[in-house]
Amino acid sequence: MTNKKKRIAILGSTGSIGTQALDVIKSHPELFEVEALTANRNSDLLIKQSIEFKPNCVVIVDESKFKEVQDALEPHQIKVYAGKEALAQVVEMDTIDLVLTALVGYSGLKPTINAIKNKKQIALANKETLVVAGSLITNLCKQYGVNILPVDSEHSAIFQCLVGEYQNPIEKIYLTASGGPFRGWTAEKLANVTKEQALKHPNWEMGAKITIDSASLMNKGLEVIEAKWLFDLKPEQIDVIVHPQSIVHSIVQFEDGSMKAQMGVPDMKLPIQYALAYPHRIQNTFERFNFMDYPSLTFEKADSNTFRNLSLAYHAMEKGGNSACVLNAANEVVVDAFLKDKVGFLQMSDVVQNCLEKATFVPNPNYDDFVSSDHEARQLAQQLIK
Repeated sequence: MTNKKKRIAILGSTGSIGTQALDVIKSHPELFEVEALTANRNSDLLIKQSIEFKPNCVVIVDESKFKEVQDALEPHQIKVYAGKEALAQVVEMDTIDLVLTALVGYSGLKPTINAIKNKKQIALANKETLVVAGSLITNLCKQYGVNILPVDSEHSAIFQCLVGEYQNPIEKIYLTASGGPFRGWTAEKLANVTKEQALKHPNWEMGAKITIDSASLMNKGLEVIEAKWLFDLKPEQIDVIVHPQSIVHSIVQFEDGSMKAQMGVPDMKLPIQYALAYPHRIQNTFERFNFMDYPSLTFEKADSNTFRNLSLAYHAMEKGGNSACVLNAANEVVVDAFLKDKVGFLQMSDVVQNCLEKATFVPNPNYDDFVSSDHEARQLAQQLIK
């Protein structure tokens, strides 16, 4: 590897992916340095991270926390900005080599677009950016010569399987799903699920939004749409299989029937490290997989009749246009409502389906169309929950 350190901006440094990315960076100070950190409202952790990693600048999106962060970081000569516009602008800095987008949901779209237009390489942990505006993002990447390095464990797995295979067309990919905490449950049993039950994921440590999405299989639906754009696939080339052990992270099948899988213990630091260091693999002290701990790896069909979010995601992907943007916006609203005990577990899918049916369909959306579709779908979902 070169002697030059890779300078990284982490959008969403206080979340699950952001904190783990900082752990990776901390383990390899000879390879990486932190140029910018951003947080939505967790000022305490942002201040702590900034004092430790000494970025050039930080952004706190919640403007009411600006003075607190500024006062704390002034002795450390770290520049502090606030607001959504600052979040989108920070990626323009000449000193940034790679932007890790670890924001939750739709909020990642504008900063990612700005980073691409400024020719920054993107490590993408914010799948919603591609779900909402896949056509726009992929076209911008081609226009500005930017690569997207996927951080999601499943998409990282596919990406790793394709290294050295770019001349060989993909026949099919299999995204694996753990099945979440309610694998095998009936609709009757799911009717009374609580948020506490839904937040107990069997294999992965994640934030609340993605944990609920995993329990409802919406996370897998969003990943299916993300995979379509990342790897230029048709809907029928993407399959989902439930693999409760979460050891096989995903599989690529080529035209000759050969299959490549990427395996390892379920630890998000591995795909994060792979994206930050790409194209190099670097040493680490992460736990190693032992076959004897897993004498049998099992696979089963995903139950998209009971967990309808997966079917709704395929439907939105096949319909195209702004449908996936509507799906994502409605889902963000219902997950927030579920976490506040305002809607039931199964009702989340009802609301999303309703929004897909009622929202204005735009066949060839531009950025402004995505913004208005997101707004319309959120309003619709909120009305349906009341």
